[in-house]
Amino acid sequence: MSGWLLMGLPGVAYWYGLSDAIWTAIGLLIGTYLNWLLVAKRLRGYSSLAGDAITIPDFFSNRFKESKKIIMTIAALFILIFFTVYASSCFVAVGKLFSKLFGVDYVIMMIAGAIFVVLYTFIGGFLAESASDFMQGVVMIIALVVVLATGISTAGGISAVVNNVKGFPGFMEFFGIASPVVDEGTKMQLVEGGKPVFDEAGKYGWLTIISTLSWGLGYFGMPQVLLKFMAIRKASELKMSRRVATIWCAISLTAAVAIGIIGRALYATTLQTKSDAENIFILMSTNFFPPLLAGIVMAGILAATISSSDSYLLIASSAFAKNIYHGLFKKDASDKVVLWATRISLVVISIIAMILALDEDSIIFELVAFAWAGFGATFGPLMLFSLFWKRVNQWGAIAGMVSGGVMAFVWNKLIRPLGGLLDIYELFPAFVISCIFIVVVSLLTKKPSEEIEKEFELAKSYQG
Repeated sequence: MSGWLLMGLPGVAYWYGLSDAIWTAIGLLIGTYLNWLLVAKRLRGYSSLAGDAITIPDFFSNRFKESKKIIMTIAALFILIFFTVYASSCFVAVGKLFSKLFGVDYVIMMIAGAIFVVLYTFIGGFLAESASDFMQGVVMIIALVVVLATGISTAGGISAVVNNVKGFPGFMEFFGIASPVVDEGTKMQLVEGGKPVFDEAGKYGWLTIISTLSWGLGYFGMPQVLLKFMAIRKASELKMSRRVATIWCAISLTAAVAIGIIGRALYATTLQTKSDAENIFILMSTNFFPPLLAGIVMAGILAATISSSDSYLLIASSAFAKNIYHGLFKKDASDKVVLWATRISLVVISIIAMILALDEDSIIFELVAFAWAGFGATFGPLMLFSLFWKRVNQWGAIAGMVSGGVMAFVWNKLIRPLGGLLDIYELFPAFVISCIFIVVVSLLTKKPSEEIEKEFELAKSYQG
């Protein structure tokens, strides 16, 4: 979940209160469970049957038996675009962390952190990254639980926290949202009489709730998650894996939301901008613990950032090197040449991500939300239809990917700013549009070949 889990989500809870953060968390928890329940086993078997695919573009290309690699190329390009944005969110997180800890300029610390992450990613491959992810996940959940427990104790208990923040309009509502009053010039929340100023609570209607819950739909299209399904050693391990993943998400998401709310109760006026609010975990850690212990706890942020960014960079650079360079332009390239192409593209992607992360006021939550919507809408519907609908064909797949990915951009940049009923998270409308295009275009064009249909039927019962 990257630094989003320890910085982005607590920051939203600190700034807007319970509703936006908790509905996001609920959506993600449901999405996690359903992804493991519905997709994991079928994808593991199908990817093995479909040419033993090892990347998402490979799987889609092999699934539809395409000869001109159109699907593979489009998928690889979208992976490059959205993972570059995703990587930039990780660099923002590590930049904010190091800048706050060492009191050094954000840009310098962001670049230093990015270089560290790139070097780290160079050292190991997919297996090393998977093993380190496990250890970093342990660090993350310990950090969250320790800060949560200490925060509750410091605040005087859960009831004291609730009593402290319920005076902020909309802060503890499921169907309302807090509206911080911000100075237009400084972008800082106004403070009067030592208390933060809030407007009347905003409404959090059912359409907004549905769009926020749609965060869970993103899981069906996340390459870094789907690749782990493809790589699972034995199908018999899926049930235990699903339980571990769901419990981990339940604990970590609940703790992240609670930390933001407790942070507002304890430090109501300390973090006065939306961007600064994402530092609440750092602020609580440095104030609660002696330096050595605080450093260990805040290593959770670094662990979150590294465990995600190495996945993003590896998948994005592999998409370019294997699916575009090797798959289209240099089909006779040796493994060594492809490896160097992967490393060079990794560096280039990292440089672009660093450029995107130069703005210190970048909001991690919003960067991740956009990339999450992009992946969810581009690959999520196609993954579900590829695994569970025999009639989907190559042209439906292309139409679904392009319409979903493009709509994520269009809704975020052009439609959502219009406000009103249109001010909903772009993943929901983009996901729906992609589904419509897949179904309509598949039905209007030639049905899949007999070979593809036979493989689909075989995948339904494959136990390998």
